[in-house]
Amino acid sequence: MTFDTGLLIAAEKRSGKFHAIWNASVQRRARRTVPMPVLAQVWREKSVMIARVLNACTVEPFTERRAKQIGALLGKSGTADIVDAAVVLGAVERDDAIVTSDPDDIRRLLAALDENVPVIDV
Repeated sequence: MTFDTGLLIAAEKRSGKFHAIWNASVQRRARRTVPMPVLAQVWREKSVMIARVLNACTVEPFTERRAKQIGALLGKSGTADIVDAAVVLGAVERDDAIVTSDPDDIRRLLAALDENVPVIDV
């Protein structure tokens, strides 16, 4: 599973939807990934719950190669959100489900790539 910013915000708020998604990922022993731009977008000082979630996830690096891929995808899709594009590219490479609070933009990016991975709304 690839987590977008919305899931980490839900974690910080300790929402029921977060707990349901998290518990399901634990039960299925799902790989959990947070792209580095997501971390940058959500991190604030004293983000205790987010820190706990991150300890159980892999943080995907943000490289020059990825930055160029993101730029190309944004151009192709006509969108502008770097974080959403990072989420989509990583998830497609891993064939992961995407957990997001912005399913419409995520699906627009997936359509630009002609890819179809599960999108879970949080």
